[in-house]
Amino acid sequence: MDFKNLVTRTVAGVVLVAVIIATTVWSPYSFGLLFMLISLLATQELLKLLTKRTTFLGGVSALLFLAIYAEHASMFSERMIVIVWVVYGMSLLTAMIGQLWNTKTDPLEAWMHTAYSQIYVALPFALINMIAFFRGQFTPVLVLSMLVFIWANDSFAYLTGSLFGRHRLFERVSPKKSWEGFIGGNLFALVAAYVMSIVDQPLSNLLVGHNGASLELWQWLVFAQIVVVFGTFGDLVESLLKRRLGVKDSGVAIPGHGGWLDRFDSFIFAAPVVACYLYLLL
Repeated sequence: MDFKNLVTRTVAGVVLVAVIIATTVWSPYSFGLLFMLISLLATQELLKLLTKRTTFLGGVSALLFLAIYAEHASMFSERMIVIVWVVYGMSLLTAMIGQLWNTKTDPLEAWMHTAYSQIYVALPFALINMIAFFRGQFTPVLVLSMLVFIWANDSFAYLTGSLFGRHRLFERVSPKKSWEGFIGGNLFALVAAYVMSIVDQPLSNLLVGHNGASLELWQWLVFAQIVVVFGTFGDLVESLLKRRLGVKDSGVAIPGHGGWLDRFDSFIFAAPVVACYLYLLL
């Protein structure tokens, strides 16, 4: 990587992180708009990879996000929530029925792409709302914690893997990943979990109107371990997808970083498992 690309990658990364953090903690509305938009863009990106064209299914993903957001944010009437769910369901049915008039593509393939985009991208992003509104209250520190654990794992897995990597983790899919890198990233994610157990309440007090996660240390450590394990699976699955499609990046939306799927591949695999874990603690 040359110096110019390194600068571009660094600046884009810093700006992206700053925007995500600021928008997530600003308010429930800014959080919802941010992740609904990312869900839409990531779905469109996936479908463009699969079909080489843009469809309306990114908007359908946004509807699924909005439906689950409405249920957990307590900002919509019950009637409005039902309407959003009905529109979401009708949109999927329209996508399937539309294949009756489509003579250019295989309908079965189109239906599979529709289902895959909803399961792989839309649903995990929608389930982030279960994490952000933990125990019925807006708790953005949990979403930020997921991001911090992923960033810590990715950064230190790369560093330790570059320095000490000898044994390949999954060479067929990702030749550069090593067990040494996985262990190094895991350790630093656990350190980050320990730090979060200390700063959780002070940070929540600083962000007026927000709630702390109130997890015990062991719960934070398990949280981080789930993120690392399933985040790594998410990274590998996206690598397998790109290898199958013969592309280096999922898109070019983020200079020096690729596309939205490249940046959130770990996040969308970890989110459903973290949501299940947190609700088992209730």
